[in-house]
Amino acid sequence: MPDRVHILVLNHNGRSLLERCLPSVVECARACRPTCRVTVVDNASRDGSIAFVARCFPGVGVMRMPNRGLVSLNDAVRRIPEPVVLLLNNDVRLAPGCVDALAAALDAPDCFLAGPLCFAPDGRYEGTRSELCFRRGLVHTRLAPAAAGRAETVAGPTASAGAVLAVSRAKFLALGGFDPLFLPGRFEDLDLAFRGWLAGWTACYVPVAVAYHEGSATFGPRYAGRHGVRLDTRNALLFAWKNLREPRHVGLHLAFLALRLLRAILTGQGDVLLGWAAALARLSQARERRAACAGRVRSERQLFEMLGSLAAAGSTVSGRTGACSAREERRLAA
Repeated sequence: MPDRVHILVLNHNGRSLLERCLPSVVECARACRPTCRVTVVDNASRDGSIAFVARCFPGVGVMRMPNRGLVSLNDAVRRIPEPVVLLLNNDVRLAPGCVDALAAALDAPDCFLAGPLCFAPDGRYEGTRSELCFRRGLVHTRLAPAAAGRAETVAGPTASAGAVLAVSRAKFLALGGFDPLFLPGRFEDLDLAFRGWLAGWTACYVPVAVAYHEGSATFGPRYAGRHGVRLDTRNALLFAWKNLREPRHVGLHLAFLALRLLRAILTGQGDVLLGWAAALARLSQARERRAACAGRVRSERQLFEMLGSLAAAGSTVSGRTGACSAREERRLAA
């Protein structure tokens, strides 16, 4: 197990969330075997979050950042020396032993990311072991086996992780961290994991590590409803334009794009069309990111074969970042 770990808690105007969740993070850090520091990465909060942390948690560091969503964590990871970093949203509570278990998983030389078993505050299973799906020309993840309401207790590979993930600092920085192409958010965690798998590394689901996630407590209220439809549409397209290269996947993507566009026009899906327009406005950026991506050790086909059958039959589709809810899947497949 690494001898040093750093927990970074991303926050934007989340003082009330920090009040509820930060005590468990601090306690988990205090009790873990490696030396573990905690820092709040504050994205230009105006609700007294920084003063609250300084007053109530003097041992917790604070990094002030402009509000760039998860992308703020890139600079934060560069500034710290610890070889293992836990990246948390401010609406996450950690169960005892969570840090130790995630850090131990990263002892494996090819592991770049580890995610815990996640529950909602009321005890409902939330994830985070996921499979990778290529459906009607777009990529999404599917959690297992949420349909039956059971927690997935078997450790193994995962296609992505969202609100709680531990990373190898060196590998995270080698991948370039979270891509600002997807700002203000959604799909950036899937994009990171996808690139890590293609680079030949692995992402691990560690169910003995347990966390509790309130779920889009900061991001959700700002980007719900029609705005959320536009953002999901835009970032699903950008993800494909940046990452899909193999002829079969590109061909299917282009074929279904035409069908989706025609259906959106005929059925008056204005927010979907606005999402398309927003994606096209960033097409040149997607091309630049595509050209800058490091060489691939694995092929896309290998990834879908390795990660495409993890979920149990009948599982539902998650609505977490980078994944598709049932409603979103219907819209993206339109």
